Amino acid sequence: MEKKDLIGKKCFEIIHKQDTPCTFPDNICPVLETNKTGKFSMAEHIHYNSDGTKEFVEVSASPIKNENGEVIQVVHIAKDITERKRAEEKIMASLKEKEILLREIHHRVKNNMQIISSLLRLQSENIKDEEYLEVFKDSYNRIKTMSLVHEKLYQSGDFTNINFKGYIHDIVSSIYQSHFIDKDIISLNMDIEDVSLGIDTAIPCGLIINELVTNSLKYAFPDGRYGEIGIILNRIEENRFELVVSDNGISIPLGMDFRKTETLGLRLVSILAEDQLLGEISLDRSKGTEFKIRFRS
Repeated sequence: MEKKDLIGKKCFEIIHKQDTPCTFPDNICPVLETNKTGKFSMAEHIHYNSDGTKEFVEVSASPIKNENGEVIQVVHIAKDITERKRAEEKIMASLKEKEILLREIHHRVKNNMQIISSLLRLQSENIKDEEYLEVFKDSYNRIKTMSLVHEKLYQSGDFTNINFKGYIHDIVSSIYQSHFIDKDIISLNMDIEDVSLGIDTAIPCGLIINELVTNSLKYAFPDGRYGEIGIILNRIEENRFELVVSDNGISIPLGMDFRKTETLGLRLVSILAEDQLLGEISLDRSKGTEFKIRFRS
């Protein structure tokens, strides 16, 4: 740039290609800020070269004061951060690409699981034996529980955590519908803390709730008996939670070890709680059936 291009012009005209000075808050001029406040100031600017190309610059200004504390000079430093900004732009573009990929993965997994669920439901229409029909229904609900996680992740902007309260509400509604349960007969009392859980925690928790609620609906209230199922999730420490699933119906027999039953459901609960969540599980039979699971997330 030649002398004639500089004389009589302000810095904002030359390097910012604008007609007015940099102003607060969108485009701070560190020199003006330091003169006004007497404090160090820094900002990121776009500077334009004589050929029109732009550079990203980190501009800082430090005051030099006299013995009375008045600003008499300002040390002005400009640092070229163009390469850093370009690297940041590449990282952001890569993250955006990965977000799109993750969304597509969750969408496809959800769709594939829904196809499997639909096939099970269609096949179950031809089954007359009640015992086999229940097996199909249980399998359908388990797949539905896992599919819901991917559906929630696909719908949200966060592809690693889901709102657990909404997830559990959808799971239990699906179980009640599949078993044709009237909530006026077997009521549902849920107290779920508003927390987000990662997929590795949400899926086993969802499956545990699916198994225990299903077990209560099948065995705790025979012959149209009225009752209540409760689901509670509380944070007991920063990363530690307590899940309680209970009913006030007929309790699990005293002699039955839920870890060693012949049926898959309760064995699956203990495996998910202890092996996958690495948690602790206990059973209280004093007022019906109450499972309490404590785990970290």
